[in-house]
Amino acid sequence: MGEAVQVTGMVLSAMPIGEYDRRLVLLTRERGKITAFARGARRMNSPLMAASNTFAFGTFTVYEGRNSFSLQQASIREYFTGLAAMQPGVYYGFYFMELADYYGREENDETQMLNLLYISLKALMKNTISPRLVRRIFELKAMALNGEYPDMFACAGCGTAEGLHVFSPRRDGMLCDKCAAGEPSVQRLSKAAVCACRYILASPLEKLYTFTVTEEALRELERLMNTLSGKYMDRKMKSLQILEMVAGEF
Repeated sequence: MGEAVQVTGMVLSAMPIGEYDRRLVLLTRERGKITAFARGARRMNSPLMAASNTFAFGTFTVYEGRNSFSLQQASIREYFTGLAAMQPGVYYGFYFMELADYYGREENDETQMLNLLYISLKALMKNTISPRLVRRIFELKAMALNGEYPDMFACAGCGTAEGLHVFSPRRDGMLCDKCAAGEPSVQRLSKAAVCACRYILASPLEKLYTFTVTEEALRELERLMNTLSGKYMDRKMKSLQILEMVAGEF
């Protein structure tokens, strides 16, 4: 076993292993996404019990093995225990964890994704804007951090920045009315929906959850994000299927 390594991160998922252990997936700033085994974490007197639960955020001391890490101790700053009592907020949280797992990579700088997770869970708990909007903000910003997102600022046909009302999945971006003529499977967006997308893409993380939209604009944003998810992702998240049943999301 190697030397102890200290990482700052969040538990994306926790799975029982054997009689007393847990297998954790952590998203960390220093080492990207890692797998760590918490030995004896399911024993009632284990100091690792609370630290080896999904949503736990803090500093973890781990030892690196050949294929995984071993969790030795943890100093948790935030457990997000309030989220567990929120319905359907907790299911949005599980979805965010799975999406971060999908995008997370080993030995990658995941500082931005980790920060996005943290503030998004805080936004769910604060409950000042709709969790439906929180979800769509999280999805689009996660795509942007992964480097795969549509151009919402210029026409994909002629390059103009004026009169952009139509999104083209084929062009992966906005079109002006002239370039949109004859383009198949387009989605018309209101100015409010376009502005929301631009704000999400351009804003720093700390400013993300500072706006709201009308129900009409939110529905447009939902349709757009459903299209983008199908375009950029090769599978549907299992937690999303549960969210759809519990919260009536689509």
